[in-house]
Amino acid sequence: MAFGKLLFCIIIFAISTGFVRVKAQKTVIVLTEDNWSEILSGEWLVEFYAPWCPACKALEHKWNEFAQLGPGLGIKVGAVDVTTSPGLSGRFMVTALPTIFHVINGEFRQYKSSRDKDSFTSFIEDKKWQQVEPIPKWKSPDSIQMGVVSSFFKLSQMLRHVHNKLTEEYGLPSFCSYLIFALATVTLGAILGLVLVCAIDLFYPPKCTQTMNNLNVHGKDKDSDNELDDEDIKDDLVDDATTPERHNSGDEAHHSPAPTDGAKTKRRKNARLDI
Repeated sequence: MAFGKLLFCIIIFAISTGFVRVKAQKTVIVLTEDNWSEILSGEWLVEFYAPWCPACKALEHKWNEFAQLGPGLGIKVGAVDVTTSPGLSGRFMVTALPTIFHVINGEFRQYKSSRDKDSFTSFIEDKKWQQVEPIPKWKSPDSIQMGVVSSFFKLSQMLRHVHNKLTEEYGLPSFCSYLIFALATVTLGAILGLVLVCAIDLFYPPKCTQTMNNLNVHGKDKDSDNELDDEDIKDDLVDDATTPERHNSGDEAHHSPAPTDGAKTKRRKNARLDI
């Protein structure tokens, strides 16, 4: 008797579980930034929409009807609200609404055919998606760079939320909100610049010691050159002063000629060597 009751409970549980599963498959699966990675496995048709979009409202009934055919076609039907999941609109680079993507085993294609139940069904049954060029790998929504783009979209949505809160809840004028954002941007830029400079100095310290040594060496060489130039000028003055005396004594001038430029140069060289 107890075994019969247990078996009956198991059968009822299995039937109810199967019913819930079939019912779940016949409804549009709501995708968010938390569960969107589910579309990377299996075959999906995903719609991006916004509640305020008239074209999206016109498509809603057709999309729900197609979702009921999903289990028979072996496909899952999802929908993304871009107002609550702005990061996904950036990840998929959605620029118009509604936008529909076909996804099969992590390969993405944008659906651009007619938006009705029969066209959706034909697109899946006849595998017309094979005629559509897939999205390049560098633009693939699951790539790292598109993840960065998604972060920027979420940041912009957050800033918009802050702006609305400042203007609506706190009653600030719009220009005050913009001024706050401008000051915050300048302050953040200055902090990041300071951190960047400190990081560069930490990993690539300036070579001050070597530069100062080079300057000292060049300074000494310059002083030595100046001293030699001064001595050359003094030698020239001495030679000029002794030349008239040699001209006044004829015999001495005849037998002892005045030193030539070569002799002066030689004497200067000897003086430099002595230094």
